[in-house]
Amino acid sequence: MAGTSYKGSEITDVDQFLTDAEGLASAREKEIGQHIGYRYDVNLVPDYDRITPFLKDYVEFMGWDDLNWLEDVHMGYEEGKPAVFDRNINGWVRVPDSISLPDNQQDRDMIARELLIKFQMSDRHPLVTLRKAYTKF
Repeated sequence: MAGTSYKGSEITDVDQFLTDAEGLASAREKEIGQHIGYRYDVNLVPDYDRITPFLKDYVEFMGWDDLNWLEDVHMGYEEGKPAVFDRNINGWVRVPDSISLPDNQQDRDMIARELLIKFQMSDRHPLVTLRKAYTKF
């Protein structure tokens, strides 16, 4: 069962601190009745020593001081396959089988960020088709 840990014969809810009604800080947390986890998990902030060469060049080209909107992009899974979620298409983009993923989650997240940007800039992205169909000039 997700969110449950078995310690000896005792069953503990590992998500109790995310769903416990006491200590909900923001109005949104009170509204939805749970903590918004990424607000507290410092491990989700990227380690810039692990940035890929492509992302480094991309951030410099864009004139950004940090990864900004990419900080919440992480390697996930769709049907057991590594994937990154693209909010623009509201769907998962699977990592090609030809890419070997490292064991370190921060490195995997950097690869996910790079793949997402490359996919969003590619001709295979669904928004490219929409742009072509609805461009006035």
